[in-house]
Amino acid sequence: MANRLTGAAAVRRTLFYAGSAMIAIVMFLPFYWSLLTAVKPNEEIFTIPIRWVPTSITFEHFVTAFTTVPFGLYFWNSFVLAVLGVAFNLFFGSLSGYAFAKLRFRLNQPLFRILLAAMMIPGVVTMIPSVYVLQHFPLLGGNNLLGEGGFGLMNTIWGVILPGASGSFAVFFMRQFFVSLPSDMQEVARIEGAGEFRIFWRIYLPLTAPALATLGIFTFQAGWNSFLWPMIVLSDPQKHTIQMGLQAFSYNYQTDFGPMMAGALVAIAPILVLFLLLQRYFVQGIAFSGVKG
Repeated sequence: MANRLTGAAAVRRTLFYAGSAMIAIVMFLPFYWSLLTAVKPNEEIFTIPIRWVPTSITFEHFVTAFTTVPFGLYFWNSFVLAVLGVAFNLFFGSLSGYAFAKLRFRLNQPLFRILLAAMMIPGVVTMIPSVYVLQHFPLLGGNNLLGEGGFGLMNTIWGVILPGASGSFAVFFMRQFFVSLPSDMQEVARIEGAGEFRIFWRIYLPLTAPALATLGIFTFQAGWNSFLWPMIVLSDPQKHTIQMGLQAFSYNYQTDFGPMMAGALVAIAPILVLFLLLQRYFVQGIAFSGVKG
């Protein structure tokens, strides 16, 4: 009987790993195709049947990508926007999450339910109101006290960052992690005379390193890959992001796939490096953030 159970378990394990391997291969194929397209000569990109192993390798597409558009400048612009977005979301998201998880006030649950409802609203629905608010922000960008006469925060990096400086997901994610932490430390610190912000900053925040790392990866990825919102806000070509730069290879209903895939590989490199460096915290954050509701 024991041998039968052992054999059945071995079969299930084999099927599980075989299925996982197939899913991994299917998920990896688009990245592999992008890599092939970036290093193949133009005449081999659309050959039939598909050549999964190129007969020759060229780096001409990478040279074309960096000479067609100022990728260095766009790379820096995307990096600045992504890092500032991470900094704002980590601070305000953890601060708000701590308040919802550890502070008791009258509107705690109603406000949290409103936050959850806000997460269900598609971002495109709020784009037009957000643009109106940014354009008519008082006393900035040439506007008067009534928000008229100028462009407000449009065409500035703050116009890209501030609407998402404290995202609903960041608040919800950090709240879930703070809920899983014991409240005894908070009570002891209050007895010792510590203020609420000091309790948050010195006691609880250092314990959330896995959650902060996970949220940092999510936020950096979202900021780095953002295309539509920066395209709406930023009209100055010197402020364009790397994702906006990739559209330079699609023109007159044609697409130059080689340089575009080369630029796309360069664009995803920071995300891969960030994940490899923080993957241990990433797994821990996913495991602990949903322990309690």
